[in-house]
Amino acid sequence: MKLLFDHNLSHKLCDRLANLYEASAHVRREGLAEASDEQIWTFAKAEGFVIVTQDADFVDLSCLRSHPPKVIWLRCGNQRTGVIESLLRQHYDRIYSFETDPAIGCLEIYSGQRL
Repeated sequence: MKLLFDHNLSHKLCDRLANLYEASAHVRREGLAEASDEQIWTFAKAEGFVIVTQDADFVDLSCLRSHPPKVIWLRCGNQRTGVIESLLRQHYDRIYSFETDPAIGCLEIYSGQRL
């Protein structure tokens, strides 16, 4: 599963989650540090990534354009990288199901959400 972490998330997540999401990347590592949401969307679509973000703008793009790419919207406010890592680990089964379901384009994950 290929996750693309947006600007608002740490690039360290790629390494910290490599055992679950081994093909993941961060926009900064992909040369998209200064890219617009539109450019990131286009890149993710072309390369088969699921965008992981805390930014509602990608959700809006998903509503306007459908998918791919799919969007995981983390609704947990500003959190330390360890908290984000834990959320993505805890919700692995949901994320996998979401990624393989052709009918769903956006998955919201909340802090404290029950599995």
